[in-house]
Order: sequence, then C-alpha cells, then structure tokens
Amino acid sequence: MKLIYPAIFRPFSDESGGFVVEFPDLPGCVTEGKTLEEAIEMGIDAASGWILGELEDGESIPEASKYKDIKSNENEMVNLLLLDLDSYAEKYGEKAVRKNLTIPAWLNTFAEKNNLNFSKILQDALLSIAQTK
Repeated sequence: MKLIYPAIFRPFSDESGGFVVEFPDLPGCVTEGKTLEEAIEMGIDAASGWILGELEDGESIPEASKYKDIKSNENEMVNLLLLDLDSYAEKYGEKAVRKNLTIPAWLNTFAEKNNLNFSKILQDALLSIAQTK
C-alpha cells in the first residue's frame, strides 16, 4: 500500500540548515533532519512508523489532506511524501506472520511431550541468527 501525506518543513531557527518536519494529519508525528534530504528521509520514516502503529493496533488511519488545504507560514514549505507501507512493514512490522513448517514425526512427539513452544523456539533461533549477521 502506498500513501501520500503532506508534510510541513520548517527551517531551524538558527543557521544550521536543518528542518523540523510535521504532519498535519498525523497528530504528534514530528521529526527533524540536519539537511533537507535527511529531513525528507526522517519524515518518511516517522510517518510510516506512525501509520504502521495505528494499523497494527487495529485503528483506522486519517485521510490525507489535500495539498491546497495545508496552511503554512512564510518560512515553511509544504511537500508531499510518498510512504511505501508494504516495504516499511517488511522491515519494521511487529505483526505476527503465520508460517507452516514440516518436521519429523518423532521430533514433533518429543516437543509435545516436553511442552515445547514451536513458535518461541523458531523465533529465538531466527533472532540468534539475525544478531550474528
């Protein structure tokens, strides 16, 4: 799912060249970057995380405002940011994904007799491998 949300970019009050990024449609979603490029990247990350969190909690997400309806001050600029939620969720999503697996019958019997949790064992093993990479 790809979404487009308007973001307001406000220059830092000093001469450092950085920007604060705020999303009028996503309450509390604010980030910043030291350069415009970094501010755009951070804005996409922050908005994607905000929306993914809402979706994973079963909440609905706000509709994006029309570009022409966004009000900004003289020193601010409004830009539309493209959010690729599918790609973001693959990297950072917490939603559990169901997987089927095949193991030998004797191993299944052993695990069941010992009250072993297949999901927990597989998650722990995969996390262990991921931490070594």
